[in-house]
Amino acid sequence: MRSAQQRSNIVTSKRNARDKALGFAGPYLMNDHDVYTKATASEIVQRIAKGEWTSSEVLEAYIARSAMAQAEVNFLYEDARKRAKELDVEFASTKTLRGPFHGVPFSVKDNYRIEGYDATVGFTAWANNPGKKDACLVAQLRAAGAIILVKTNVPQTMFAFECSNPLWGRTTNPWNDKYTCGGSSGGEGALLAMDGSAIGVGSDIGGSLRIPASYCGIYSLKPTAERVSSIGTQGRSSTRPGFEAIRSSHGPLARSVQDCELFCKTIFGQKDSSHQNIPIPYQAVELPSKLCFGYYLSDGMMESSPACKRAVLETVSALKKQGHECIEFTSPLNASAMEVFLGLASSDGYKRMLLFLVTLGPRLPSFVRNLVCWIVKTVLGDSLFSRFFSLAREKTVSEFTDLTDQRNKVAIAWHEQVWDKYGFDGIIAPVQSLPVIPHGGSTYLSPLAAATIIYNIIESPVGIIPVTRVKPDTDQLSTDFVAGASGRSKVLENRMYLGKNPVYDPKAMEGMPVGVQLVGKKWEDEKVLAMMHVVDEALGPRGFGPGSWKPRNAQ
Repeated sequence: MRSAQQRSNIVTSKRNARDKALGFAGPYLMNDHDVYTKATASEIVQRIAKGEWTSSEVLEAYIARSAMAQAEVNFLYEDARKRAKELDVEFASTKTLRGPFHGVPFSVKDNYRIEGYDATVGFTAWANNPGKKDACLVAQLRAAGAIILVKTNVPQTMFAFECSNPLWGRTTNPWNDKYTCGGSSGGEGALLAMDGSAIGVGSDIGGSLRIPASYCGIYSLKPTAERVSSIGTQGRSSTRPGFEAIRSSHGPLARSVQDCELFCKTIFGQKDSSHQNIPIPYQAVELPSKLCFGYYLSDGMMESSPACKRAVLETVSALKKQGHECIEFTSPLNASAMEVFLGLASSDGYKRMLLFLVTLGPRLPSFVRNLVCWIVKTVLGDSLFSRFFSLAREKTVSEFTDLTDQRNKVAIAWHEQVWDKYGFDGIIAPVQSLPVIPHGGSTYLSPLAAATIIYNIIESPVGIIPVTRVKPDTDQLSTDFVAGASGRSKVLENRMYLGKNPVYDPKAMEGMPVGVQLVGKKWEDEKVLAMMHVVDEALGPRGFGPGSWKPRNAQ
């Protein structure tokens, strides 16, 4: 166990090394570099293939841009330059691209191991221990011609939807630094929103690909678990060894649907070295001219904010104008899914997890925990919060297997009560009840993640599409709002919307992005991508994508 002084010395040393690496980045020259950073990954490959750009020219633009962000933990600039030069020499000689990502600057979440670089996920104990081998996904991207540019910040242990840790500090939202960029793939979301990378990769066990994408105004896809390899990721085998009760998904964060699609076309079907993923090749789908979408405005546990409801309704309206059918329904199993998630995630009394309901419960003596539950339920009138809190405790093996069985039953019930009952092609849903949260907000608002967790429990592929931005004039809370109505959580809604300092403040949040989830059936990842194209085109131009970010004082 290192002393406090030793940990402090490591923090200082690693941050100094990061700052020194910034010296290898040239200045961002708007007139020269914008043409590259405003291009999607797909466009970069096309321009290199035509001989109009070189990998090195593209890379220098993204190096300069990435240096403007505060989302990185490791800069791979010198290695990236060597890689770009190699690709340029090879292409000049052969006129053949290395692969579908030839010359594309990639960023990767810090939990992916890269040879010669740390994968600390915010722990000082894992600093100065460079990887001996690339993670499987990193190796697959390199083989496809990608250039790994930077590693990006995460919350410690990656079980939080913020982005702060003792080693690397805090990454803020690029649109307003008073708010978080989300997590756990928050560094990716912030960097991509600022055009500091052409495309990135992250992981998702409760919303970690989707929440940062929505908070930062970019696109992402959470594939069905096991379609993309997790071999060589730090969190999978180290923070919770053997924890497979909720399967992690790995996928792209990007600035366009096309780039999400390019990632899947390239990576789907590839086997990892241990044969742990399911190598189903990418299979293009042809959609019918008229699709049927289900949608809901709130998850039944917490009332969605006006801004998040409007994002769903604007999406529905755009789809209806294109002739698609949209049916509102009640999401039936969100609370059950959240109970399963909390029960499984806290089953060993885990002390390091950064979710309030998971960490606090196991630390309390049983009689105190039971008393808190009673007070919340009877005095505060919030049975939902009480149910969640009571599950955050250590479990017996029998209780753990019962919860695993309940997880499977929730997935089966969702298929019967939603997909079979309504015949939806896809579902449009809020990403969370709030468009964004302030720094530290996930410690007391962790149940907001229930809106994304449901789709980890039932293992649905989910795309994120940025839709709109918070507008103070139209997104004010109704004056007749009552916290805790219709069985919702009174404790949480009071904190979200009422009191002296409510979290939801459309004036303070003005201009913050708001996205939606587009949900499909398990294994129908390609259909989700195709429907993302439909939704994105129906919504039309709306100020997202490459080149949309500007410093706040210039917005």
